[in-house]
Amino acid sequence: MTGPDAPYHAHIYFTASERPAAEALRDAFSRRADIVFVGAMTEGPAGPHPIPQYEVHFRVRSLPDIVPLIEAAGLRALVHPLTLDDLADHTSLGQWHGEPLDLDLTVLDPPGINRGLARFGRSDF
Repeated sequence: MTGPDAPYHAHIYFTASERPAAEALRDAFSRRADIVFVGAMTEGPAGPHPIPQYEVHFRVRSLPDIVPLIEAAGLRALVHPLTLDDLADHTSLGQWHGEPLDLDLTVLDPPGINRGLARFGRSDF
């Protein structure tokens, strides 16, 4: 899907000391009308993500508003589209804000079998 309604999401990462900032940002996202879904905060690694994180789902038209909020919070994040290529979404199509993490790419769906697009706005891990 392309255009202003194309699905996007962000993985907001946090350490124990960053948890209060992550919670505050999550609360801010929860109050925004342009956010489709805010996921639960994980307590450890989940899927390809090696440290605690949560997902925020939104449409690409909101990208210019979402990224500055992430950057202002001082948290690291991976922001990417949801296409039919989960690997590309988390690598070549993704944009890191803050220090990148080494993701476990072996658990991602192969191209054409992306379950991420099917779960947009409904659930995280």
